[in-house]
Amino acid sequence: MANLFSQDESPEREGESKRPLADRVRPRTLDEVIGQDDLLGEGGPLARLIKDGQARALVFWGPPGTGKTTLGLIIADQDDSKFVHLSAATSGVKEVRGALKESREKFRRTDQRDLLFIDEIHRFNKAQQDVLLPFLEEGSIKFIGATTENPSFELNSAILSRCQVFVFEKLDHEQVIRLVKNALEDERGLGGEFGITEEALETIASFSDGDARRALNLLELSAKLVEDEDKIENSVVENAAQRKSLDYDKGGEEHYNIISALHKTIRNSSPDASLYWLARMLEGGEDPIFIARRLVRVASEDVGLANSQALQVAVAAKQAVELIGKPECDLALAQAVIYLSLAPKSNAIYKAYSKAKKDVEESENQPVPKELRNAPTDLMKEEGYGEGYQYAHNLDEKTADLQVFPENLQGRRYYFPTESGEEKRMKELMQKWIEKRNKKGKGSKEGGE
Repeated sequence: MANLFSQDESPEREGESKRPLADRVRPRTLDEVIGQDDLLGEGGPLARLIKDGQARALVFWGPPGTGKTTLGLIIADQDDSKFVHLSAATSGVKEVRGALKESREKFRRTDQRDLLFIDEIHRFNKAQQDVLLPFLEEGSIKFIGATTENPSFELNSAILSRCQVFVFEKLDHEQVIRLVKNALEDERGLGGEFGITEEALETIASFSDGDARRALNLLELSAKLVEDEDKIENSVVENAAQRKSLDYDKGGEEHYNIISALHKTIRNSSPDASLYWLARMLEGGEDPIFIARRLVRVASEDVGLANSQALQVAVAAKQAVELIGKPECDLALAQAVIYLSLAPKSNAIYKAYSKAKKDVEESENQPVPKELRNAPTDLMKEEGYGEGYQYAHNLDEKTADLQVFPENLQGRRYYFPTESGEEKRMKELMQKWIEKRNKKGKGSKEGGE
């Protein structure tokens, strides 16, 4: 079995070897960084700030393993600043305030600023974030807030107005492969002790999902599992990986991104893509009842009366989830997703309700016409309640000449059926009733059109 490290290492080298591979091969300069070319390439905005020494108050937003902490260390090193690393997951406001005050005192004595790097800053609520404001305002500290969540939602506006936000992207497939090859050869890494097959490289890149740390951790574990020869085979990588760690955060932005993708691919009548996004959510650990509820919404919003069975299918899927739970409920959800994807589509109900809601919100809410009111008492009858009401079932044409809207909305129309699926028949029926009412002088106005 190959040894990762030679037996004649110095104590310093031996201590170095005990650090994780991802930490040992961490880039020390901008030239060593792989990825984020838009930010760090020639003329990139973040590269210019760093080179000019103007990286003072920044927010780094992006997935794990994309270089946010590494860039913080590089900035601190270039500016000869003390790097103060805190995590909102493990540190409280007390620690943050202490670091801020210490930097302020140093700045007043020496005109030098510490660089405070707060990882997962989204875990601080907006009131806790306020502790940073006076120190950012006076410029007594350099600051980087790192977050995997959308700062527009997670950081307060006062912080955002004082910071420049840079978006970090996942590494692409080729960048991950280059990263792994570098770690294999780097003296700080595996130092050329191992070869690797192309298939194994591809597997590491696939399993890492653009996360540099995940790729290097998988490489390191694979190297430890190598037996008899000094080459990392694909079977070793698969054994080390066991199961792909899915990039899905049930409480974070990816949760909303993927449910949006599921909804929109169903709307687009794309069943295969819809199944993919469904699987991403379910295999990532999403609560299936959350998905089922969204499918009920899709059935009304995007299919509607073009297929009157769609809502029943969606509700049945929700009931199946509640009845048998996961993972057995996965196929019921898949069945509903495929049905909704292939159903004829109409948003006529969505548009109709939106128009009615707008009238309720923006127009005067006038009284219910008296002929539509019940009159259970003599006083109400004397006031004209129910006067003139005709029972539609007693009429040959099954529709009465009634004032069905308040006076200010008389003749309003909201629902305009499409030619899709069953709505074509409903459109014909509506036109029939409209023509009958027009003959009686009760024409319609197309509300909201």
